[in-house]
Order: sequence, then structure tokens, then C-alpha cells
Amino acid sequence: MNFDYSDKSQKLIDRLQAFMDEHIYPIEKDYTDLVHANSANKETRWVTPEVMEELKQKAKNAGLWNLFLPEEYLPYGAGLTNLEYAPLCEIMGRVMWSSEVFNCSAPDTGNMEVLARYGSEQDKQKYLIPLLEGKIRSAFAMTEPAVASSDATNIETSIQRDGDEYVINGRKWWTSGAMNANCKIMVVMGKTDPTAARHQQQSQVLVPLDSKGITVVRPLAAMGHYDEPIGHAEVLFDNVRVPATNLLVGEGEGFAIAQGRLGPGRIHHCMRLIGCAQRALDMACERVENRIAFGQPLSKQQSIRERIAQMHCDIEQARLLTLKAADNMDRYGNKVSRNIIAAIKIVAPKMACNVIDQSIQMHGGGGTSQDYVLSAIYAYARTIRLADGPDEVHMMQLGRNLIKDQNA
Repeated sequence: MNFDYSDKSQKLIDRLQAFMDEHIYPIEKDYTDLVHANSANKETRWVTPEVMEELKQKAKNAGLWNLFLPEEYLPYGAGLTNLEYAPLCEIMGRVMWSSEVFNCSAPDTGNMEVLARYGSEQDKQKYLIPLLEGKIRSAFAMTEPAVASSDATNIETSIQRDGDEYVINGRKWWTSGAMNANCKIMVVMGKTDPTAARHQQQSQVLVPLDSKGITVVRPLAAMGHYDEPIGHAEVLFDNVRVPATNLLVGEGEGFAIAQGRLGPGRIHHCMRLIGCAQRALDMACERVENRIAFGQPLSKQQSIRERIAQMHCDIEQARLLTLKAADNMDRYGNKVSRNIIAAIKIVAPKMACNVIDQSIQMHGGGGTSQDYVLSAIYAYARTIRLADGPDEVHMMQLGRNLIKDQNA
């Protein structure tokens, strides 16, 4: 078993790290302060600051663009495997907003893969190409407030055929990306046939955000953080009509599309969370060395040293499991790798929550304030324990599969 990154990965790691050091870290606080200032004005709250476009152009020039896209989508991306992309995604995860600089943000990454794999040529020209070029943003509408969406078969949003159109009615929430002023297209999951077999009732359809009958009801805060200027929205669909050609693949294929989309999406979140946790540990090590309490640096306290050691061990374990999951996906595909994908989805968010929480504790009151990134990345880590399926669902499915495999 080789634990070294490939030469291709290492070169990109070095280039990405140099880019972060030169262009991202020096302005991290300034960018965050600008977003906070803009959020006080309803005209600018959901508008991405212009500096982002400047950074994106620099990333394109540096060849650090669409890094998430695998080889079959060349020439649009770097043609990396999941294993090669993992350390890059981790580095981007150290700064909450930096993924957008490289056009590697959720939910756009998943939506781009869906469009590339399932979209018509018209869809690709109208939405995929602008997304790949970073000119627009997108949203994914699946979760609903009225039902337990951890069981996706509960989804009630109606997608009904009417001649050459589909009519959509329902209410979604946690529609990530829908608040952003540059969001142009949503991938919406709903039911085309409630009488079909349980996993053939759902379909996915492309819905422009400016369609008649769409109301963005409100932004939703994750533990007090609204994630401006991207945001998560509650969205109402009231007799929204779209061309029948906007349906992806065909009726009844929504669940299969979602499963294919969520595999890479889940592991990308885990990769980013490794970066969040490592950033929290680095901050903790600096904090305890420089903070004096009871006449000596906190780093002299044995309990602090033990916590730092445990944080490191927890991150390393999750990182190795993430890399193994990525490698399995590359070798055997998402379906065969479902158990290890479930395992890392269980492990990584919990690990990140624990590590970030410990770092907050070592920062004292400041750790909960806007002066540090800790409270924001904690909210992100805690939210991911629910996003793309809650812990309990992954544990239920993993336990079921393990018992079945052992007794086969």
C-alpha cells in the first residue's frame, strides 16, 4: 500500500498551496469582513464580491480550475481521480470560501457532473458550459420541510406532465446556492408517479430560478450563520412550468441520479472537513503556545497536550479513511464502494465537530466570535452531519450491508 501522493497530485498540491499562500490567506479576513459588510445591505447581501472574479481568473491562469472533474470530462477540468483530488479539496477546505475560487464549490460540482452525464446538448450549452466557466451558480432542491427527507422516498413535491411541459408544485428548503444573485438554474427532485415502485416514483428536472411561480421565501441560517453570499433557501413552487425536455434522463430515474450524484458529493464534503479540522488544530497549537494562564503558556498544561495529541490522531485516522474511500471509488465505482463511503460520511463530520470544538475551547470566548473562523467551520461541520443523509441513515445502511455480506 502506497501512502505517498502521485507526482501529478504532488505538483498540484504545491501549486495550490502556493496559490493559497499568495492570494487567499492574505485577504481571508478582508474578504470575510467585506461579505459581512455587504450582508447589512439588502441590495448587496447575496452578491458575490468582485474580488472573487479576480481570484477566479488568477486560478484559471494558474491551471487550478475545475479540479474536481475526472478524466472523462476533459478538457473542462484537470482529469483527476478521486484519490488525486482529495488532498487538493482538503487544502481548499481550510478557507470556507476558497473552493469557489477554483470552481470547486458545492452544489455546483454535483450539478455539473449531473448535467455532464445526463443533460441534453441544449442543457449543456445553456447551463453546463457557463457553470464550467464559472459565469453562473446553481442550486440543488431536494429536502422538504414537511416530511422527513432523510428518507428521500418521502419527498412530496409534484412533477406532473402536461403536454409538452412539466408542472411543479411543492416546497423545498435547504436549497443550497439559491440565495446567490448569480444562481440561474436549480436541479429539482420530485415525484412524477406516486403509484410506481418506491424507488421509481422520483424524477429530477432542471428549473430556471427566474421561472414564473417560483418564490424564494427566505434564507435559512445554519446555527446562526447565513453563509452569505451563497446561502440556503426555502423555495416555493406554485404551478411552475418548464419544457418537458428539462427532465433529466426520464421519469422514475431521480433516485438513481441522486445516488450517483451524492457519492462524490459526500466524499468531497469529507475532504473539505479534513481541511477544516486541520486548520482548527493548527490554530489551537498556535493559541496554546502564545496564551498565558496561571503563569505559564497553556501548552505547558498536560491536559492541553493530551487534547492536541488526540486531535491529531483523530484527523489522521479520518484522512486515511477518506483516501481509502476515494481510492475504492476510483478502482471499483461508487456502488461497490458504498460501505466505505458511508463509513467516512459517519466518521469525518463527527471528527471535525470534535476537533473544532476542542480548538474553540482553547480559544476561550474568542473562539465563538467572528474574530476567528472556528464558529463558522463548526456550523459547517455540524450541518454536514445532516446534509446528504444524517449519521443515523448511513449507520443503518452500513450496518445492514455488513450483516448481509457476512451472512451471504
